[in-house]
Amino acid sequence: MPAFRYVAIDRSGALQRGVMDAPDEAVVVERLRHQGSIPMRAEPAGGRNFFRDFFGADLSRMAWGGRRGLSRQDVANMTRELAIMLAAGQDLDGALRFLVETAPNRRVRAAMDTLRASVRDGSALADALARHPENFSNLYVGLVRAGEAGGRLAETLDRLALMLERQRALSATVQSALIYPTLLLLTAIGAIVLMLTTVLPQFVPLFEQNGAKLPDSTRLLISAGDFVATDGIFVLAGLVLAGLAAKFLLRRPGPRLAADRMALRLPLVGGLLREVLAARFTRTLGTLVINGVPLIAALGIVREVMGNHAAIEAVEQATVSARGGAGLARPLAEAKIFPTRTAYLLRLGEENAQLGPMALRAADIHEDRTRRTVERLLSLLVPAITVLMGVAVAAIVAALLLAMLSLNDLAA
Repeated sequence: MPAFRYVAIDRSGALQRGVMDAPDEAVVVERLRHQGSIPMRAEPAGGRNFFRDFFGADLSRMAWGGRRGLSRQDVANMTRELAIMLAAGQDLDGALRFLVETAPNRRVRAAMDTLRASVRDGSALADALARHPENFSNLYVGLVRAGEAGGRLAETLDRLALMLERQRALSATVQSALIYPTLLLLTAIGAIVLMLTTVLPQFVPLFEQNGAKLPDSTRLLISAGDFVATDGIFVLAGLVLAGLAAKFLLRRPGPRLAADRMALRLPLVGGLLREVLAARFTRTLGTLVINGVPLIAALGIVREVMGNHAAIEAVEQATVSARGGAGLARPLAEAKIFPTRTAYLLRLGEENAQLGPMALRAADIHEDRTRRTVERLLSLLVPAITVLMGVAVAAIVAALLLAMLSLNDLAA
């Protein structure tokens, strides 16, 4: 009998992982339900992939030519269209058929056709989604499962689509803001390297032929240019290897927790990371609670999507507090991971029995502050890079001019 790895949320809200022998994934899901757990994922238990563990799943797929999953844009569009079709009174099979027929590309069409086939064979939509973790996250599957259990699938999908669209918009804001500074920085580095390795060496024979005593700054730049020209490729290769080694090291809980805590303490960037984490936490929690997921189970799902181990530790402490009836606002405030307003708004939600709506309101605030913080950082970063590039180029030119003046002194 084949073995299946599973991920589930147990009755206490704790994340549960394990391996179960069963004929197929559907039996694993059914057994977990009978145990009172919320199944999130069930997949065949295969051997470990060293390449995937070291370099990451995305690079592993690229190296072996594997097919990547749907993009976040594809998933958000599919969710929105499915919600509209179900809200209009279309049955699930008809809605999935519509998605197959109107798919924008072959990859989306294949994914929707597979989902429709599973549903037509008698699987619940959440079970069909859980068989494709490369396309649908634990959060996605958990929300759909809660919507199916409560008979509010269309409403749940509508809220899920809104959450995906908000998250995608926030991510796009941050990524778009980083494009111009990144290109500017690369251009600055390229210009400096070009001057050191191509322009400056043109003057070296002239200096040597005249036997001029070069200023210290000029000799330093000539040495730097020689180093970049001869050993620069080895430095670059070393940096790449160091980055891969750091990535492998950060897969360990201890170093990753320390690195995540340090990132939150960085000036300027740390504040932005706190706002992003708070937006992710409150948007996910609010969407889960409003869709009928119990608080403890919702916190278990939220913990899986945070991405920052310091924030995960804070959520775990809040889960223990909420399980004991003390609420989650106080431990979140004591952890000092999220901005102060996060705990304040969540406490108001708990006191007024409006935790879900208040969490979504907090998410709107944090997302807006994230956008404004990115704009503010961008307004500082671009001039700073421009000034540093100008200073570096001016220093190189000044060193050349000083050397030329020494030649003039020698001729006089």
